Amino acid sequence: MAGVPGADPLVGALEKHLALVGFMGAGKSTVGREVAERIHRPFIDTDAEIERLHGPIPELFERGEPEFRRLEEEIVAAALAGPRAVIALGGGAVLSEKTRERLRANAFVVHVEVSVGTAWERARGSDRPLARNEDDFRALFAERAGVYAGVADAAAAGAEETLLGSLGIQARGSALEPPAPPVAVVADEYVLTLHDPPVQGPVLPVPAGELAKTQAVVEGLWTELGLGRAGTLVAFGGGSTTDVAGFAASTYLRGIDWIAVPTTLLGQVDAAIGGKTGIDTSSGKNLAGTFHFPRRVQLDGRYLATLPEAERRAGMAEVVKTGLLAGSEVWALPEDEMVRACAAFKAAVVLSDPYEREGRRTILNLGHTFAHALETGSGYTVSHGEAVALGLLAALRLSGLPTDPVEELLCPEPVAADLDAAWAALKRDKKGEGVFVLLEAPGRPVVTTVPDDAARQALESLIRK
Repeated sequence: MAGVPGADPLVGALEKHLALVGFMGAGKSTVGREVAERIHRPFIDTDAEIERLHGPIPELFERGEPEFRRLEEEIVAAALAGPRAVIALGGGAVLSEKTRERLRANAFVVHVEVSVGTAWERARGSDRPLARNEDDFRALFAERAGVYAGVADAAAAGAEETLLGSLGIQARGSALEPPAPPVAVVADEYVLTLHDPPVQGPVLPVPAGELAKTQAVVEGLWTELGLGRAGTLVAFGGGSTTDVAGFAASTYLRGIDWIAVPTTLLGQVDAAIGGKTGIDTSSGKNLAGTFHFPRRVQLDGRYLATLPEAERRAGMAEVVKTGLLAGSEVWALPEDEMVRACAAFKAAVVLSDPYEREGRRTILNLGHTFAHALETGSGYTVSHGEAVALGLLAALRLSGLPTDPVEELLCPEPVAADLDAAWAALKRDKKGEGVFVLLEAPGRPVVTTVPDDAARQALESLIRK
């Protein structure tokens, strides 16, 4: 299962169908429609397809359950043979061994969980053939539980958990379940003064913050890792640590598995999610990197309790960015819910465009073109959080929208930076000259061009006179 030992969300959720299984009344169709909309995939309800092609399910059952199961098997097979989709299966579809084999080969499977009491309340009084007697219903629920667990790669209670599980993001518990050995831990040296490593194994400290993201640090990791190709690297720290550790994992022995355990708010809501790894070069941030998705991302709220205020503000900048993109005040939620909501939003965007081939992931750069320019223009004396807050301010101004959420929550102030150096960095930004992510309204991002004079004026307003 995703989020537990042995999972491989990299292959499943990114490259295959997303299939939802579970008992009747679990809400698979409702969850499936929402997930499909959020990850920009078609939605297929196999029960609805059966009724569209063959008539009402109660009537089909009256002719005999074996014939219904044969039709169901055909419908599921056709769905799994088509373009990548979100597919909600009928409650008994997984009873077919052929269907289970097809699911294993072609889908990442999520078990949509429900209590038997809730399922009965939803199904009772309906025309479902197997929901006419409560005792029989409960017995069937118990009988099928093991089948769902056996075929599923993840378990979820709703759309948010489905999105998280589909990208291997574990937010239900706290402690990391140790992967199979051998394991090595790449850890932020400052974080190690506050917390024990999440798993046993050799620990390779790296500098705190952006100082970790250098070629010299990566070369040191290549030399010291000492893992075979079956080993797992665990990244323990903030976004810089997961960036450099993920990059090392992607290039060591042509790629080994890795797990991200982000310890900062920024890491948990953004940096550790999405498979991007990288280091900085003399020309700018993250200009050498790879797509190498972690097998798991462990969101452990205990680490946020020791977070310095500056690091928390940096994370809140990404939270505000997410809220503006989603059109939802996620920043007003309790911290654990806020983290999950932000992580689920990013997971949905990533699942819709894993390798930035469709353009969907571009929206995550809201405010970041300006932010990266400010970081470069300041010689990296401006923190990422400060830079993103100012970048969001500029993006809202260029969008003609109120700046209240940024000003009230992040309180950005102009920073010391060289305007010409920042402008040169903005012009060579990897997202393309003159192209920016703006907002038509909260929740309605748009990728558009901005004239140079307007862009330079917006950048200049962010730099202290």
